[in-house]
Amino acid sequence: MLHCRSRFFFDLLDNLVFVNETPLSWRSFKTDVRQSPIHGKGLFANTDIAKSEIVMIKGGHIVCRDFLEREVTPKLGPVEIQIGDDLFIAPVTADEREGSMLYSNHSCDPNLGLRGNITFVALRDVEAGEELTHDWCMTDDDIYETECTCGSTNCRRVLTGKDWQRPELQARYRGYFATYLADKISQNDPEP
Repeated sequence: MLHCRSRFFFDLLDNLVFVNETPLSWRSFKTDVRQSPIHGKGLFANTDIAKSEIVMIKGGHIVCRDFLEREVTPKLGPVEIQIGDDLFIAPVTADEREGSMLYSNHSCDPNLGLRGNITFVALRDVEAGEELTHDWCMTDDDIYETECTCGSTNCRRVLTGKDWQRPELQARYRGYFATYLADKISQNDPEP
């Protein structure tokens, strides 16, 4: 049974955007999914969004890396958000896939950051029509390298799963990394 007295929680319930019959994730009613110039589908603001406003929350099952690589990714593609060294949140069936997707593409000049491990908030005021993006370095600690297609003026051109270790990105996104990454950063950097 769910016990919650928070007005915030009830505001979220009032504004749920159900994308199918098994929604696992939540996206603000101020957003729409449509084709993106960055990649495939993207999430866009359909009205202005204020700085620090919650834009989306990733839902799904907590799975370990082995299960993700063996059971989820081969069947569903990249659908996860990393929440720990060996932990991810992801759908586990094809029926759950659409209801878990956030459609936030990567950008080297993002307008979303994280609060906790799964809640995405606006880094700044966002205008209607803008694509809602986050920098993968805020969520990922993995082994990969891929070309960046974000097109921003400060594009890194190549993204890696270890970009969170870059001091300039740590400084830029301080306070907006996934909790598990923020903990790693603080262990190596005693500066508040």
